[in-house]
Amino acid sequence: MSDITHTDVLIIGAGPIGLFAVFELGLFDMRCHLIDILDRPGGQCAELYPEKPIYDIPGYPVVGAQELVDKLLQQIAPFKPGFTFNRMVTALERLEGGGFRVTTDENEVFEAKVVVIAAGGGSFQPKRPPIPGIEAYEGSSVSYSVRCMEEFRGHDVVVVGGGDSALDWSLNLQPIARRVTLVHRRPEFRAAPDNVNKMHALQEAGALDLVIGQVSALSGEGGKLSSITVKGPESEVVVPCTRLLPFFGLTMKLGPVAEWGLHLHENQIPVDTEKFETSEPGIFAIGDINWYPGKLKLILSGFHEAALMAQAAKHVISPKERIVFQYTTSSTSLHKKLGVPD
Repeated sequence: MSDITHTDVLIIGAGPIGLFAVFELGLFDMRCHLIDILDRPGGQCAELYPEKPIYDIPGYPVVGAQELVDKLLQQIAPFKPGFTFNRMVTALERLEGGGFRVTTDENEVFEAKVVVIAAGGGSFQPKRPPIPGIEAYEGSSVSYSVRCMEEFRGHDVVVVGGGDSALDWSLNLQPIARRVTLVHRRPEFRAAPDNVNKMHALQEAGALDLVIGQVSALSGEGGKLSSITVKGPESEVVVPCTRLLPFFGLTMKLGPVAEWGLHLHENQIPVDTEKFETSEPGIFAIGDINWYPGKLKLILSGFHEAALMAQAAKHVISPKERIVFQYTTSSTSLHKKLGVPD
């Protein structure tokens, strides 16, 4: 068994609800570690629509999705949570002495007294693009995320897509790759304007290639790419390629959560509305992944669920400790935890 990471609360999912749960749990002195299949915190907000305006967060007439994530990260910074990205939780088991052992797809092991599932609609998994024969290159020349940038050093890298992930990795890999080519089906991009401008500046300087069209064919042997064919508006072009990064969005799947013995309701996890605890004591579910009568899939609803869950989790971790309700506006002890100056 690999080294074990110990924490009070293990949160599966680092979207807005999982992040806010860190704050509520931290107020009760519970240490948190978050695991997410994505390469950054923020869930859907960060990965799918970082610039999308959100209008129903209390106190914010309008807030950008990524801005909300950034504010949440700032809010939980005093509690110093741990993060593990690019990992899927594959197994969860109850320990004889209490608590849980969680294992990831990279055989990393975590032990916690409480588990909180805040995985939105489930785990995000990349969509496979409709390119004939792409399966033969997956795991060697084709990747759907970047776990180690050094693996792309000196390669002819083709990035496919027009969103933030595609632009981010085109810019980040350009200094270390032999050549970076960005392929998008149209000249307009959905990514942050600043990154689009940076990409065009590199293109104009001859440091990055932009090809408009769709990847129609792959060439190579033994699972190793040598080139791709891009079907453009007027003709086809062949682009040298030894590493392909397609960013065609994500699909949401309940995944291994369905195998953990929890009661399910139409691919969601039923919880009570007092503690937001699942059918397994000590395992809670908050946010879009849970279900109860009257459930609303709203971020603000998830924030409410996190607050009540935190109090219940404190009872699990410290059953003999009396919980004193305090307001963050007036409690000096909470001010110290949050770093509020006297």
